[in-house]
Amino acid sequence: MPGGIMLVLVLLALAVSGIKVVREYERLVVFRLGRLMAPPRGPGVTFVIPAIERAQRVDLRTITMDIPSQDVITKDNVSVKVNAVLYFRVIDPNRSVVEVENYLFATSQNAQTTLRSVCGEAEMDELLSEREKINTELQNIIDQHTEPWGIKVVQVAIKHIDLPEEMRRAMARQAEAERERRAKVIAAEGEFQASERLADASAIMARQPMALQLRYLQTLAEIATENNSTTIFPVPIDILRPLLDATKPRDGSGGT
Repeated sequence: MPGGIMLVLVLLALAVSGIKVVREYERLVVFRLGRLMAPPRGPGVTFVIPAIERAQRVDLRTITMDIPSQDVITKDNVSVKVNAVLYFRVIDPNRSVVEVENYLFATSQNAQTTLRSVCGEAEMDELLSEREKINTELQNIIDQHTEPWGIKVVQVAIKHIDLPEEMRRAMARQAEAERERRAKVIAAEGEFQASERLADASAIMARQPMALQLRYLQTLAEIATENNSTTIFPVPIDILRPLLDATKPRDGSGGT
């Protein structure tokens, strides 16, 4: 009798050990006597036959992986260090276990080699100005390589590009020269627009002599307001002509 109770207890312990609770973001990849049992189990409570079935948990959440800095020689022979971040997730738990020994390590190595390859085919200016294009290319290539493993690459983003010191100084000089060029272009454009306005004003004054006279009067008022010193300003005779005409004796008028 004690032997029978012991056997029952052992069987009960084995049965309890076979009960597995699978979380919502997990799946169990089960092998029965070495053969893969499809589909993967979960979420919820499932039973794995002790000593006959073996289960491996696979996380389905998006994984964030840092790609270490890679030494890259660009297409125009500039040596830089580039690092990036990789976002991916498992979409087929069975393949992530059967097709590759360690999908985390394999994905990391694939991302590093692809980062060096893609950045090495681009020029320095492309790395700095066209990151979105390079990120998309990296994502497509890595996703193509990891698809047989049941891995989906969600996003790849270059985080930092470490430039040599001499390259930084050269880029700073180039940026300063570009700013000076833009300043000169803006100043020249302003001078051109001002000359156009002056030409328009002179054309109007040529057609309307009174406009020139009014401008003289306005200038006199400004000088009188701003300066306390005596200023000699030439007054056009046309302004005084109406006064001179008024003082002349009219024809037919005279004394007795």
